[in-house]
Amino acid sequence: MNKNTKVIVQGITGKEGSFHTQQMLRYGTKIVAGVTPGKGGTEVQGVPVYDTMKEAMKEHDAEASIIFVPARYAVDAAYEAIDAGVKVLVIITEHIPVLDMARLVKYGKNRGTRIIGPNCPGIIVPEETLIGILPARSFKKGKIGIVSRSGTLTYEVSELIKNHGMGQSTVIGIGGDPIIGTSILDVVRLFDQDPE
Repeated sequence: MNKNTKVIVQGITGKEGSFHTQQMLRYGTKIVAGVTPGKGGTEVQGVPVYDTMKEAMKEHDAEASIIFVPARYAVDAAYEAIDAGVKVLVIITEHIPVLDMARLVKYGKNRGTRIIGPNCPGIIVPEETLIGILPARSFKKGKIGIVSRSGTLTYEVSELIKNHGMGQSTVIGIGGDPIIGTSILDVVRLFDQDPE
């Protein structure tokens, strides 16, 4: 993930989706499209909205998508993103049924999509991109990678690091639900390969 990563927001027209789209855009995230069924042809914060992920990907070929839809629709939205070819999928939604999530994680892995979440705050590469709901003020560019299941702990640790004159290379909140798409060990391995 970096400042050039193209992102699609699923559920962009909802209250949370619209609010966090604005926050991510302010941070500099390259949001190229939004998806809300039945709202295609509209715009949110200047971002074009499509009815389906397939339509959005055809026009924008994004690497990542973030889901801001209720739990009962989140799994279908995730399958749609995976089938459209997204490589990184951040699921903010919480309370997705365990069996549904277990199937989704397997499906994503088999198709080469890394799932972050559900019930997670997302990803931030300080001073480059924010794909999630992390409070930007807690982060500063640096050399420390952070991964956590707890959003609040993520913010607190990042704030302490920043207050001691250091910063973060990448911060990933992997989610607090029982079944998540990416483990702490998965992220540590990614950090080990990260030159920053």
